Amino acid sequence: MNCRTLGVVALMAAMAAVAGCGASATSSSTSSSTTPVARGPVDVLYAGSLVNLMEHDLGPRFSSATGYQFSGYGAGSAQVANQIKGGVRQGDVFISASPQVNTTLEGPGDGNWVSWYASFAKGSLVIGYNPKSRFAAQLRSQPWYHVITQPGFLLGRTDPVLDPKGQLTAQALTQAATTYHEPALLSITSATAGVFPEETLVGRLQTGQLDAGFFYANEAREAGTPTVDLGAVQLAATYTVTVLERAPHVAGATAFVNYLLGSRGQGILAAHGLSVIEPPQLSGGGAPSGLRSVLTGS
Repeated sequence: MNCRTLGVVALMAAMAAVAGCGASATSSSTSSSTTPVARGPVDVLYAGSLVNLMEHDLGPRFSSATGYQFSGYGAGSAQVANQIKGGVRQGDVFISASPQVNTTLEGPGDGNWVSWYASFAKGSLVIGYNPKSRFAAQLRSQPWYHVITQPGFLLGRTDPVLDPKGQLTAQALTQAATTYHEPALLSITSATAGVFPEETLVGRLQTGQLDAGFFYANEAREAGTPTVDLGAVQLAATYTVTVLERAPHVAGATAFVNYLLGSRGQGILAAHGLSVIEPPQLSGGGAPSGLRSVLTGS
């Protein structure tokens, strides 16, 4: 092979190498713009009424959008708070169905786990019923406070000691007993029958173990459960979020709260039947600086 031929071969090889690098760079750029970089875990502890929302919608979408690995655990808000205080469960983000639960994690006596929280959505308390129940027609046509006190009616609710929904249920029954002159409703508040963990209540209703139960409107909507509103008794859960002090994955926690309170998260909340509080109502101090824009709505 003469020198001229060698020169042509070398030139062609160089051009191929340059083209290959350009293609590689373009491919890398395209890949990075469409696929989030894996960024590590974020552990979210949340109210059990949000299981479907968190596990099947918001959590997976957050992971897909950011690259963080969402890991969730849902149970009664007070129960989760007790587990945090007792060192039974560790997390980065805590979502409660009641602002009052956060106060049980504030101060030195309670571990200084919470210094701030933001109220971001509400869910109305309603009665959800099994459409195959023998009482279904009555619930659709008669006052709910008459129907649920009938013999044989199987009513489900959550434990007021462990779950804000249980507390709201007791409050609703007490108010209704006075408003509608139905003292029989008070006996339900003191009974132990029909009290179940929050995360199992929907399943029990759907499988026919219950005729009806007290739920938040968003839970019932997600499950396709028909509901009856409580008339003059108007009560609702207020959902709050915070990044726990000493969270192992602060960056992931901050990213999750930004997503939850941002436009995409708010859209998901609304689609699940929650009433979004905009901007969120901030309580306390010490929130991460990275959350300033979503907490102030600016």
